[in-house]
Amino acid sequence: MPDFRAPLSLVGIALSSLVIFSLPLLAQSPSGPLPPLAPPRELMPPAFWEQHETALIVAAFALLASACLIIKLLLRPQPPVILPPELVARQALDRLQRLPEDGKIVSEISQILRRYVIAALEFPRGELTTTEFSAALAGNSKINPELVQSIVSFLSECDQWKFSGADPAAPINAAARALVLIAGVQARLEHR
Repeated sequence: MPDFRAPLSLVGIALSSLVIFSLPLLAQSPSGPLPPLAPPRELMPPAFWEQHETALIVAAFALLASACLIIKLLLRPQPPVILPPELVARQALDRLQRLPEDGKIVSEISQILRRYVIAALEFPRGELTTTEFSAALAGNSKINPELVQSIVSFLSECDQWKFSGADPAAPINAAARALVLIAGVQARLEHR
């Protein structure tokens, strides 16, 4: 078997010398030699994002979290404003005072007075008849017996208006009387 390594290495050497000797010829252009290379530029400084990447990500998350918190605070339900029972009753009675008295208006006025007394004297919630309400009112030590009697007689008179078939000829001026009774209860509670 013939050895081809020697001729191949000679061919490699010949090609290498050809390339080495032809380099100066290739470096020359038809117009002349190539100009020298410009000096290398300085390294470019890192961009803004590269310098502050971590801080920007943390700031974006903090901004998103605070925006969510602000939205949550703005959208939460506001606590209801609880008006004192005296104010609620006075407003309702002032509205009804301008209307002509009939059985429906008198019934509503007596209900407003009952709700006020229940709230002001801290009675247990529940629907009571006039008799039951009168008994509970009489057993309460927060108001005097004369005021209890005035409230009971007013509620009885309102019941007569409500449950009679026809409206009596003379109005009972229920809204104004209920306002006077509320003022009496309120004055008694404030003096305790």
